[in-house]
Amino acid sequence: MADRPGKTGKSTAPDMRGEHGAMRLPGLDIDHYNLLVRDPEGQEDFLGDRASQGAFRDLLQAARQRHRTGKDPFGDVPTADLKKKAIDRVLRRSDPDAAHLVHLAVEDHARRLAHVIQVFLAQPEWEGVERIVLGGGFPEHDAGGLAVRRAMRLLELAKVEARLQLLGHHADEGGLLGWTALLPQSEHRHRAFLAVDVGGTNIRCGIVEHRLEQAPDGHKARVLERLKWRHADHGPDRAEAVARLAAMLNGLAAQARTLDLPLAPFVGIACPGRIEADGGISQGAQNLPGNWERPFHLAEALAAHLDPIAGTPPRVVLHNDAVVQGLSERRKMRKARRWAALTIGTGLGNASYSNR
Repeated sequence: MADRPGKTGKSTAPDMRGEHGAMRLPGLDIDHYNLLVRDPEGQEDFLGDRASQGAFRDLLQAARQRHRTGKDPFGDVPTADLKKKAIDRVLRRSDPDAAHLVHLAVEDHARRLAHVIQVFLAQPEWEGVERIVLGGGFPEHDAGGLAVRRAMRLLELAKVEARLQLLGHHADEGGLLGWTALLPQSEHRHRAFLAVDVGGTNIRCGIVEHRLEQAPDGHKARVLERLKWRHADHGPDRAEAVARLAAMLNGLAAQARTLDLPLAPFVGIACPGRIEADGGISQGAQNLPGNWERPFHLAEALAAHLDPIAGTPPRVVLHNDAVVQGLSERRKMRKARRWAALTIGTGLGNASYSNR
């Protein structure tokens, strides 16, 4: 039912920081990510898609269609075009009939998410997982957060032993901060570095101050500046998306020079899909603008547009977005032998880890 763990990740080398798709870090193994479980009911290609942010909107649309006898609180706006704030406003209203529509979708999504987590925990790749961190953009708004907390309660009632917790950072920063754990030792002498989180809806870039001299586990890292582009609103092709990303990074590098901030010639890019040792994306990038999978090579394409940093062409390294977001919570997972991360956004990202 599921993909086997990538053999490229299990290396006898004690430290793979700075390598594409690194699977072995000091004190930590990234055991697996991008776990794909086929949907046995055939509703989606993969089971995880039944608990994505898009799945919630499908459930909300179904609730709107079932209750057409009353006044629709969203008017004539298609469900796919609803803003998160608009959904949350209806949820907070005193009108129980209007809020009931959102609650129906919340409950259905919570049950789906709880089911997906139980199925994942039954897979060999997640065997022995004790704790799970939930991130992504979906839990950041009221309806999503409510669905996630309800799923947590359903798992408690089902006596699932793995403990769940929400990402401690804002979703816009978790996929940037996690790169601190992947920053190669040779770049620690620089105060900060550039990081990117590419999703199916947004591209986020930031200057990350790692502060590893204060906390070697990276928990004191912080995002000094960040930019966000909602590419889904513009529908760019791949070349346009890469050019816009390069412009954002070059702008942040220029800002670092203005602030006299020592920046490492390193760019970490978190994106969906399976990242191979050569930096190619072999699967799972279907939600990105254009076809980003092999033979296209994002690291090379982007590097061609980047300005030198302190006279050195920056090194561009890729890893899976769920892996990176999970690493931002590594400190909180230090007492678990095995733990995992789920990111609920355009898709459902996942990763599992072992502490050594």
